[in-house]
Amino acid sequence: MAHAEFLLLDAWPHALPWSAATLACYVAGRLVHRRLQRWWSTPLLLAPALLIALALALHEPYAAYIGQTHWLVALLGPVTVAFALPLWEQRALIRRHWLLLGAGAIAGSAAAMLSVWLLATLLGLRGRLLLSLLPRSMSTPFAMTVSAAIGGRPDLTAVFVVITGVLGSALGDLLLLALPLRSRLARGALFGMGAHGAGVARAHGIGREEGSIAGLLMVLVGVLNVLLAPLLAHWF
Repeated sequence: MAHAEFLLLDAWPHALPWSAATLACYVAGRLVHRRLQRWWSTPLLLAPALLIALALALHEPYAAYIGQTHWLVALLGPVTVAFALPLWEQRALIRRHWLLLGAGAIAGSAAAMLSVWLLATLLGLRGRLLLSLLPRSMSTPFAMTVSAAIGGRPDLTAVFVVITGVLGSALGDLLLLALPLRSRLARGALFGMGAHGAGVARAHGIGREEGSIAGLLMVLVGVLNVLLAPLLAHWF
């Protein structure tokens, strides 16, 4: 035990540069997004772009970066548990709309995975790449858990989740203009199912109830798919 603690303390200073850079890029992304309020200025897009530019400039490989920031990935576990809080806070909303929310979570998850499988098959994608794509329509902690369970690569899945969230949030506004979605439940569900975390942030910009619905559906989709992960692993 003492030897393991020594190794951890000895490795910690080496993890500081990229860990600090990651946090600094995220803070910078938030400041830029607060000022511009554009879909392309979201920290989910700006922070990785800044980190990639920095890594290329320093000629640092991905293995060096992930080796120094693995503790940030480890925090996804507690984050997943923390998602129980919005479920408890929105219990009245769940009781009122449990049937619609449940049906939306099931139908949305099935449509997302089926569309990925069909498009990937048409494009000739196979193996771990296809399995990594399947959970793209869940929030990152849930998606990485499901990806690992079905044989995908969680780190690659996280990239697909970010891309889905950014594009889904941008396209969500266009869909609101094109579709006759008058109820707050429908508008919130659109962003929560189609763009998870980024969609929840956008839904809160539209209205408080839309944001609550989006966040609730995002959590329900994640919990549902994590529970079904063994079945998905057997199927795929």
